[in-house]
Amino acid sequence: MRIEKHPIIDDYQKGRLVRFSYNGRDAEGYEGETVAAALKAMGVKIHRYTVKRHEPRGIFCAIGRCTDCVMIVDGSPNVRTCMTPLAEGMRVETQDGLKAGEYA
Repeated sequence: MRIEKHPIIDDYQKGRLVRFSYNGRDAEGYEGETVAAALKAMGVKIHRYTVKRHEPRGIFCAIGRCTDCVMIVDGSPNVRTCMTPLAEGMRVETQDGLKAGEYA
């Protein structure tokens, strides 16, 4: 589920392979790609659940404007994973609700 050869960018270079955790499990991705891209490559579609109806949400806009891709990253809730670069040792968790304050 990863682009191996970009149709426009001839010299696209991946970062180094790094390890991170996803919901307590070991995972791998490329340094500098977004957390959302690394999860997408793993087949992960659900990033959070809504407060009122507990409905699943995942990547929607992929440019940081919506909040569908927010997750808990290194203990901080509401992190937009479509805009957050992956780094070695990150702890990424599915978010249930809003977390900080939890009002809707």
